Amino acid sequence: MIIGHQKQWQLLKKSKEKGKLSHAYLFSGEEKLGKKTLAVEFVKFLNCLDSGKIKPCNNCKNCLDIEKRIYPDFVIIEPVFLQNEKNKNKKNSLNSSKSIGIKQIKDLILKLSLRSFSSLYKIAIIDDAHLMTYEAQNCFLKFLEEPKGDAILILITSYPEMLLPTVLSRVEKINFFPVEKKEIEKYIFSKKQFNNTEEIFLIAKGKPGTVIDLLNSPDAYSNYKKTISELENIINSDISFRFNYLKKLIEENSNFLLKISEILNIWLNYFRYELLLRLNIKEKENNKILQKYSLSKIIKIINLIQSTNFLISTTNVNPKLAIELLLIEI
Repeated sequence: MIIGHQKQWQLLKKSKEKGKLSHAYLFSGEEKLGKKTLAVEFVKFLNCLDSGKIKPCNNCKNCLDIEKRIYPDFVIIEPVFLQNEKNKNKKNSLNSSKSIGIKQIKDLILKLSLRSFSSLYKIAIIDDAHLMTYEAQNCFLKFLEEPKGDAILILITSYPEMLLPTVLSRVEKINFFPVEKKEIEKYIFSKKQFNNTEEIFLIAKGKPGTVIDLLNSPDAYSNYKKTISELENIINSDISFRFNYLKKLIEENSNFLLKISEILNIWLNYFRYELLLRLNIKEKENNKILQKYSLSKIIKIINLIQSTNFLISTTNVNPKLAIELLLIEI
């Protein structure tokens, strides 16, 4: 189900109706906005078997197979974690990186060069496309320059600036933005889930993916509250407590990089909300825990959380050191 993004959806539908589909699209915007969901819905739209006016029907064999990721003419490429050979057998190793390698792109190009099995198009989604290695992007560029057959590519990214300029110049760009409150509210009401509705709005910040996570998983909501409680303890603690918190986090999570990225996104929401309160002159009560922080300090922390999460997610920076530096500043 698409929540919001109707301008983007109508643009894609009309391009198909007018016979002006691009061979490559770039969906860019913040994480959890619903870029991948809309991309999959578009794949269904292009292959839906229903003869009615409303497509995709989400009931025909093609729609169901695409949703299950078993449709023969559809493939999704995602980053994989690669570990340093010396540390691959160590539990909780931090020497791993997430990327899309040249072999994945070569395999994709081979699949796209084959004839379609049952549809007019062979379609591929490359999720987190910014994590393609330099070699993978160059390999992919050759395919973009000389596309073979009726292939449609959809690149999804939160960091388009990490893609080669030559790649960016050969794709049709579609930007995604936070969804309006009324659209998210309509979705929540359709699910008949009214508990903590207002708080969910505040947590989600216009991101449908976050709303769906919170509604579908009670653990996601309790984890959010737990993470905020831990952050407030960190704010009121000394350096020793903060570093012990990090040490425990590393020991308890086999996939530390994934866990810390989730935590940083929650921290970011927390400080952004305080910033909005400070900027709203009608708001008289701010977060008492953050009273000691000036407006400039909060802005600095927000920027630092963003840059830290970016470095951890997209580079080989030492994640433990990066988080330690952040903990010192908070």
